[in-house]
Amino acid sequence: MLYKTSLINRFKAATLNSKGSCWPSKYWQTYGSANYQQPTRQWSTVPFLTIPPRRTPGKPFAHRSELKHAKRIVVKLGSAVVTRGDECGLALGRLASIVEQVSVLQNQGREMMIVTSGAVAFGKQRLRHEILLSQSVRQALHSGQNQLKDMTVPVLEARACAAAGQSGLMALYEAMFTQYSICAAQILVTNLDFHDEQKRQNLSSTLYELLRMNIVPIINTNDAVVPPPEPNSDLQGMISVKDNDSLAARLAVEMRADMLIVLSDVEGLFDSPPGLDDAKLIDIFYPGDQQSITFGTKSRVGIGGMEAKVKAALWALQGGTSVVIASGTHPKVTGHVITDIVEGKKVGTFFSEVKPAGPTIEQQAEMARTDGRVMASLQPDQRAEMIHRLADLLTDNRDEILKANKRDMEKAVALGRLSQPLLKRLSLTTAKLNSLAIGLRQIAASAQNSVGRVIQRTRVAKGLDLEQITVPIGVLLVIFESRPDCLPQVSALAIASGNGLLLKGGKEASHSNRILHHLTQEALSLHGVKDAVHLVSTREEVEDLCRLDKLIDLIIPRGSSQLVRDIQKASKGIPVLGHSEGICHVYLDSDANIEKAIRIVRDSKCDYPAACNALETLLVHRDLLRTPFFDQIIDMLRVEQVKIHAGPKFASYLTFSPSEVKSLRLEYGDLECCIEVVDSVLDAIRHIHKYGSSHTDAIVTENEETAEYFLQHVDSACVFWNASTRFSDGYRFGLGAEVGISTARIHARGPVGLEGLLTTKWLLRGEGQAVSDFAEQGSMSYIHENQPVPNRT
Repeated sequence: MLYKTSLINRFKAATLNSKGSCWPSKYWQTYGSANYQQPTRQWSTVPFLTIPPRRTPGKPFAHRSELKHAKRIVVKLGSAVVTRGDECGLALGRLASIVEQVSVLQNQGREMMIVTSGAVAFGKQRLRHEILLSQSVRQALHSGQNQLKDMTVPVLEARACAAAGQSGLMALYEAMFTQYSICAAQILVTNLDFHDEQKRQNLSSTLYELLRMNIVPIINTNDAVVPPPEPNSDLQGMISVKDNDSLAARLAVEMRADMLIVLSDVEGLFDSPPGLDDAKLIDIFYPGDQQSITFGTKSRVGIGGMEAKVKAALWALQGGTSVVIASGTHPKVTGHVITDIVEGKKVGTFFSEVKPAGPTIEQQAEMARTDGRVMASLQPDQRAEMIHRLADLLTDNRDEILKANKRDMEKAVALGRLSQPLLKRLSLTTAKLNSLAIGLRQIAASAQNSVGRVIQRTRVAKGLDLEQITVPIGVLLVIFESRPDCLPQVSALAIASGNGLLLKGGKEASHSNRILHHLTQEALSLHGVKDAVHLVSTREEVEDLCRLDKLIDLIIPRGSSQLVRDIQKASKGIPVLGHSEGICHVYLDSDANIEKAIRIVRDSKCDYPAACNALETLLVHRDLLRTPFFDQIIDMLRVEQVKIHAGPKFASYLTFSPSEVKSLRLEYGDLECCIEVVDSVLDAIRHIHKYGSSHTDAIVTENEETAEYFLQHVDSACVFWNASTRFSDGYRFGLGAEVGISTARIHARGPVGLEGLLTTKWLLRGEGQAVSDFAEQGSMSYIHENQPVPNRT
């Protein structure tokens, strides 16, 4: 942290610039000039105490993703945020982090204002120190040192504490903002200041001028003179300044702020008091929903409470200012809560006037879990029947599907944002739909022996039998790009394995995904589990979905290596099943057959260069260099228009070589590949282990002993002999389809089909046994006898 020095040193750090002014230097010449003239301003003639005016363009942001466009932002810091746990003194670490975030946003060109608490707590700390010091001196003079431990601090009046703490609080803000070359200004107000029209306009004029000069206004209620709040004093269309929540709302509307961020000691607004076990954080709150929630007690400090915050937030929302209530004390989010909110991330409770047409992502996940559990309890032939129905619907509705896909293709071509490989992925054809239907029927056959299959049985003791059976994982989130055919494949696998499913497809395939999801739900309706599969069509960002660790059990990304890496990085507590990269190798051994080599290399690289199982590095035994064999391989690659990059060893053999590769650990995803020379099969294996991604690697050779050595020693998910790397696919493996290819070394590896979407649980059936029965002096002993596993038909 920047702020490890003492409080006094912090105050000394607040220095003036060379002109003796706290204004930024870029304003000095303008405002110091005799020719400077106050610009003419047009103020609203509507009194502030009437219904709050709308800001331009007149409405608050409807969605979180729009918050990144907020220009003018008010940040309200609750007492619990800036105050230490002992309620005596400030939480300097949190305050420093908040100042840093505000400074970052200010330096981005936004206009930041802070409504702060903390003067009372700071003053209480200072006055306690002074009283204890005074008492210790008096008692030392009159009573001796032995009575110092009995000193008590009298109850301190809040107004006196505010008067003693306000100057120090402001000096602390000045010291902290100075570290970022930002000047801050103090403004103290009371409720009476808003009743007087002239004072109200003076306040607005001052704030506008400070913002224009790139200065951060720090506003607080003048607690040294403010009268106690009057209950129920709000009039129609007004909100009186009873606390800093109402003050922040008033200022945000008066200043036409784009956003108000209210930081408290809770994560946001819950549907019931946060201390209760079943309390759920409300992601988006709409006007009128307050009747459905129960407010808890107020925070340990402050006078507002969540009910006051909601009231102030709704009033500000009515005035055209977007509002987010979030935690400023949670250790996991405190360091970036403000910037995360501005970036549109799913933090706290967002207030919106626009209700979505469908359920929220949280509601979709809950429905998927509920219907997924029902689906898992169905008979195997019932799950198979739904998959067969989906296969039939794909062929019966072929024209409608292709029509929707044509709309996606035309839009993608018009925008010109997708490469040719991605356009190929996006395209659906009659042949693709027929292949999909065949694959789904394979999955239906597998569904007969999936959920509830007994893996092992053990007789633990007499009358105590144990079984391990297969069960669904829970709720899956599958994120895929430009591949609408992925939707029915993954849906069928989820049905067969009894898992609830959330699907997040790319917007480039929105029309195709919509009709395919509709057909999937139609098939699920055969047995009343329509909501087991949901298409996430809300505006949630992928990063927000990855935070739903209480609703989602496994994330499966299907797309580019960059997508997979981004999701692995964003996932907060949810396991991710996928491969980070598809750096696949083909090794041409000295005993390779030339016809096989040409066919395998061409297919591995050129059949579908954007696929994760496409060849990226061709390893060539050194004995093949300068032979007709090698010349034919190079000629074939040139005919296929494959750009060749030379590895370091290969380049050393050539007088004039292709461009030397920048990295041997590179996935091209296009008609490009690297060629490198190795000395032996052992050298090839070492290269693969050093530069590969453990995805798919192949050897081309007629030497069976060499081939078996390669198959046994290469540590990749898929290892082939005399076969194209493109065979690494769930459909081609006979799995019907795949949810992805995993390069992980736990749970599932390689093409992940039905088995990879199952986990296990243990069932123990007894007759009243207790562990104490098996103690040293007990009457029973363990048998641990393996029992035959029944065949399931």
